Amino acid sequence: MALTLYGIPNCDTVKKARAWLAANGHDAAFHDFKKAGVPPDRLDAWLRSAGWERVLNRKGTAWRALDESVRDAVVDAAGAKRVMLANASVIKRPVVEWPDGAITVGFDAEDWSRR
Repeated sequence: MALTLYGIPNCDTVKKARAWLAANGHDAAFHDFKKAGVPPDRLDAWLRSAGWERVLNRKGTAWRALDESVRDAVVDAAGAKRVMLANASVIKRPVVEWPDGAITVGFDAEDWSRR
């Protein structure tokens, strides 16, 4: 399995993560949510691995921009998945699938340096 970083290219955290990976000798494929969408099968894996509460970014502007009824309907993994597939910007970024099969959500240089 190759290292794949999922996100949005203009996201500051994704930029930092990509720079860190390059500086630390990791060759990463980049999957752009804006151009390629969110792969439903991969989203399922992220939700199983990290939990929907970790994958869904409720602190960002994209979440706040959603209609209140949409936000209120997110009470479980199924509801979160529907919203994330329709609005990729509410996924916490970056999501990284590591060669060993591990999945991380968000950028943590200290955690990543142990890989």
